[in-house]
Amino acid sequence: MRLSYPRTRRFHTWLMRLTEFWRRMRAHFGETYADSWARDYVLAPLEGRTVTQALADGESAKTVWRAVCQVEDVSPRLR
Repeated sequence: MRLSYPRTRRFHTWLMRLTEFWRRMRAHFGETYADSWARDYVLAPLEGRTVTQALADGESAKTVWRAVCQVEDVSPRLR
């Protein structure tokens, strides 16, 4: 028997992952700088896109976070 979740359930799951992504960004960069860094800093692992561009293009939050970890010295507890 295959279970099917309502469309809103899948959206909610995606939203929680994105929320966790921003929690980690703010924990690493600080409340103010995280948003600025995400808009302005171009990452090679994201094919020359910023964090904001990659997320807008539909890249998963997990993939974007891994790219951030590649270019920044992120604390092991946040990885």
